[in-house]
Amino acid sequence: MNKRSVGTFYENLAARYLEKQNVMILERNYRNKRGEIDLIGLDPDGWLIFVEVKYRSSEYSGNPLAAVDERKQWIISKVAAGYLMTHYRSLDVKCRFDVVGIEGSEIRWIKNAFEFR
Repeated sequence: MNKRSVGTFYENLAARYLEKQNVMILERNYRNKRGEIDLIGLDPDGWLIFVEVKYRSSEYSGNPLAAVDERKQWIISKVAAGYLMTHYRSLDVKCRFDVVGIEGSEIRWIKNAFEFR
């Protein structure tokens, strides 16, 4: 399995996990000229969530949540701003940035993992 198909598999796993938590998935692999966001959804409390999915096969590969470094946060923030302006014509939308970390068979959802950069 190549890297892209592995990523797609775990993004789909994360989407199914979030859907079981009553998150409505609005977009998968949303792209604009600044980059990509893995998942965009609407949580049960009305928050628009931008989700980065990170997978590691084991603890020896490093913590998947730590892989969303400051540079990645900046990229996600800029893509999210473009999404908000395109879809809502405003940056004044109740939203947050979450990370779903998958390590082996364990899934962890970190809500509000980082602030807009």
